[in-house]
Amino acid sequence: MLTETSINARIEALAERKLRFLPDAYHFVFQALDFVLEREDRLGRGAASEPLAADRHISAPQLLEGLRAFALEQYGPLARLVLERWGVCTTDDFGEIVFDLVDGRLLNKQDSDRLEDFRNGFNFREAFDKAWRTGRPSRA
Repeated sequence: MLTETSINARIEALAERKLRFLPDAYHFVFQALDFVLEREDRLGRGAASEPLAADRHISAPQLLEGLRAFALEQYGPLARLVLERWGVCTTDDFGEIVFDLVDGRLLNKQDSDRLEDFRNGFNFREAFDKAWRTGRPSRA
């Protein structure tokens, strides 16, 4: 079983090896996955046959919506700027991070999961900036 210390060490090593995204981006995606799983449970979508988060599967569209919502919750109107500072500018970047975490054996994937599932999920400016121009974003 992975401890928080070993997860942090693996993420740091992964980010250092890949040199594309800052470690914070990997940590953010990892934390957002917990956020999505908890939200799914709150909404009654977590099946009793799926008691362990490690055995649960989140689709790319579900994860992308969760990443967007989590970023807005954590960073408010600065969400896009924070993500871009870490090197994350598109939903394709989120996909790369997810698959890096899979390659680093920190996440699991199903055979049907593809990097392309993250392509063009949403426009960053619209998803983050527009939410704050029109008022506080809605939360599911």
